[in-house]
Amino acid sequence: MGWGHEVRTLRVVGTGMMGRGIAQWAAAGGIAVELADARPEAVQAAIEQVGAMFDRLAAKGRMTADDAAAARGRLRPVGDPLAPLDGVDLVVEAVREDLDVKRDLFAALEKVAPERTVLATNTSSLSVTAIGTRMADPSRLAGLHFFNPVPLMRLVEVVPGARTAEWIPGALAELVRRLGHEPVLAADTPGFVVNHAGRGLVTEALQIVGEAVADPVDVDRIARDVLGLRMGPFELMDLTGLDVSHPVLESIWEGFYGEPRLRPSPLTRARATAGLLGRKVGAGFYRYEDGSKMEPEPVAAPPVASRPVWVHPEVREKLGALLGTADVPLDTGDAPADGSVVLVAPDGGTAADFAREQGLPLARTVGIDPFGGFFTRLTLLVHPGVEREAARAVWAAVAATGRDVTLVRDTAGGVAGRLLASIVNVACEIAEQRIAVPSDIDTGVRLGLGYPHGPLEWGEQTGSATILRLLTSRFERTGDPRYRPSQWLVDRVALGMPLTDTGTTPADLH
Repeated sequence: MGWGHEVRTLRVVGTGMMGRGIAQWAAAGGIAVELADARPEAVQAAIEQVGAMFDRLAAKGRMTADDAAAARGRLRPVGDPLAPLDGVDLVVEAVREDLDVKRDLFAALEKVAPERTVLATNTSSLSVTAIGTRMADPSRLAGLHFFNPVPLMRLVEVVPGARTAEWIPGALAELVRRLGHEPVLAADTPGFVVNHAGRGLVTEALQIVGEAVADPVDVDRIARDVLGLRMGPFELMDLTGLDVSHPVLESIWEGFYGEPRLRPSPLTRARATAGLLGRKVGAGFYRYEDGSKMEPEPVAAPPVASRPVWVHPEVREKLGALLGTADVPLDTGDAPADGSVVLVAPDGGTAADFAREQGLPLARTVGIDPFGGFFTRLTLLVHPGVEREAARAVWAAVAATGRDVTLVRDTAGGVAGRLLASIVNVACEIAEQRIAVPSDIDTGVRLGLGYPHGPLEWGEQTGSATILRLLTSRFERTGDPRYRPSQWLVDRVALGMPLTDTGTTPADLH
């Protein structure tokens, strides 16, 4: 069963931004594209806009004038979504995210589509299986989830429903690859791969702010400078808009029956109710003027004090050399002198716990997050029992090195470590549940979310044992099940296997 030939004609139903992007992608790839919409005037507007895009690409030298003209010639106005589908190999729906609307559309499309025509939904958040429940034959329906803007975002999630014919996912993946995009195969679960994996960063960032560990701007700065993300989680929510982001947070959490790792935060519900939706309304986690983010200036560090800094021996070589570049007075004794302030680098725990375990003076001790190796932004961990003047002296000394410094409340794992551990743990659970294979998880997150590494690759580079230690520390300290390590992570650390390796399964023995 199958098409028996390469896809020649595709119909796009829905000519909004996403539908136009899909049409541009397919026409540029040599496929004839029929455009259909319940609003006839929208079809012609879409053809004109996509055609103009081809002309702009030709003007910029990104395609030849002949190729642009040929691509424009492949755009065909149909108008009625239910016009006869003779000769159409694939229909891609890109209408609004409403389950009943999509159900009715596919039930109607099925009646006018030849048996060989595959029907695909571009849903980003609804169940493919649920969309097909009004069809007589849901075996011809699959998910084909593009990302906006389609021509630039090279990722497509291919999602078979519970009753999708076995040949369809492979055929769709082959088509996606032939037209220059990268397919990943995802099970029909809430959020598929990319939106599910993205909960690791966002939910932990909200948890950190909810605990008053750091403000949104500080979390974003650490996410960018230490983890290397192009955009921090709160910038991202402002860009998407809480009217979109918050319902997705809740729907994925509810879809997994309240899984604690995916737990949303009351912060976003309250802000969405208040209309603080983000960039589109000029106010969210940041203020916006003429569309530009108004990020507050960092607080200036106090002048360097004369108090010597005693650095714990475990990190004295690195931090001592760094502080030495700023002529900061150092206490190099085996134990801190009475007038010295103390700088420690807890690995997974809190600075206060580390100081107590080492018998160091709590009132003069400040932590510095070792995550990232002290190469970029430095994060100081301030516990409630430290004397303010002692903490200011440490802050001044560290800032004198010229590095950017962020002050956060003392927290087990630090901000960067907590964020990354959550990202990796959620991805491990996606692999554990066989929602996607490790390579597709990593590809989907890199291309769909723009992370510098896939989450499983990232966990390997950081050290899977380190990630496990961070999660275990937080789980034991807080008792919060959101931090329980995935069995995928636990097993691979115990067995010395990469996080990216599925290993041997019972099916391999058949």
